[in-house]
Amino acid sequence: MGHIEDRWYRTVTAPDGRTKREKTDRHGIGKRYRVRYIGPDGRERSQSFPDRGKRDAEAFLVSVESDKLRGAYVDPAAGRITFAEYAESWLRTRSFDESTRETTEIRVRRHLLPSFGNRQLAAIKPGHIREWDAALVGKLAPSTRSVLFAHLRTILGAAVDDERIPKNPCAARSVTQPRPVERRVVPWKPDDIAAIRAGLPERYRAVVDLGAGCGMRQGEVFGLAVDDTDLDAGWLHIQRQVKLVRHRLVFGLPKNNRDRRVPLPASVADVLRQHMKDHPPLTLTLPWENPASAEQVTAGLILTTTWRKAINRCWFDAKAWRPAVSAAGIVPSRSTGMHALRHFYASALLDAGESIKALASYLGHSDPGFTLRVYTHLMPASEERTRNAIDRLFRPDPADGPETA
Repeated sequence: MGHIEDRWYRTVTAPDGRTKREKTDRHGIGKRYRVRYIGPDGRERSQSFPDRGKRDAEAFLVSVESDKLRGAYVDPAAGRITFAEYAESWLRTRSFDESTRETTEIRVRRHLLPSFGNRQLAAIKPGHIREWDAALVGKLAPSTRSVLFAHLRTILGAAVDDERIPKNPCAARSVTQPRPVERRVVPWKPDDIAAIRAGLPERYRAVVDLGAGCGMRQGEVFGLAVDDTDLDAGWLHIQRQVKLVRHRLVFGLPKNNRDRRVPLPASVADVLRQHMKDHPPLTLTLPWENPASAEQVTAGLILTTTWRKAINRCWFDAKAWRPAVSAAGIVPSRSTGMHALRHFYASALLDAGESIKALASYLGHSDPGFTLRVYTHLMPASEERTRNAIDRLFRPDPADGPETA
């Protein structure tokens, strides 16, 4: 058991056996009470409290001993590290692919460190988080605030795992994660798709067929190689994408680190055959995932630039995609990027009666529930089918018979 030491007074025993209290040399200097106890690792630790703080010292000692018994003890000194120091350590040791690492570093250093960087981990309270988020209202979109909150919660959660702090202030009941504004997906019409395709340079028109006809992401389209296609059997093997990491192009796994096979419609296969005839594929070598990596991957890319290079998404969006969208009479926005082609693909499959599970597999979603939440409003309405089914049972049509069955 630990004990509480009074550093301003000491108890002495007189020759006659009586005890009395005497002032020490430290009387009136510094904090009066010191709690001394043995940590789970066998080392002695202490915590000081001011004059008239004996009750707080006693409560602290009871809490420490109780936490030790429950296996929930956290050394108070461990939380004295600043948020900035711990966040930098977390960024170094967290397992990311390089593109995710880059964006996470930018968000943490731009939006979290200015507010929490100089605070000790143990000093961050739920009220600080509420104030921080409230200050961002109107400055950042709810979706961005939600992502930043998730980063903060993850970092402080890791601090709990590392026994730096006893609990995560982001998990307090008074703290609520910002909710992104839910916008329903409104798919483009076939005429919109055709207009955008016509507005693209001829060399890049196949991106529309692959996006709208196979549900591929932009980077997956740019990373598609000849060996990934089986034009006769009607399949695509999506196993890489072209990514932009620290301003350099690299090859990497598709999102969620999962490759997949997607049915290749004959119409899209015909487009690919003609494209490869007009623009022969190029064998290109890029680093794998990390620009600094020694691992290099070579692929015969189907879509490349006129400079015989892989396509940079930033260049493509600015010089080809957005001008084509504008020429089609659509106002460019965050919702009119190439990702809109995937929404068209999803709406077409759901309208044809494809299952959510199959659609999730073709889109490369790790969770079919996510696919359902995004696209459930696009599923064909069942109300009329329900009415007709019941009506046929209770009010059968006299004309129905073996001849009309």
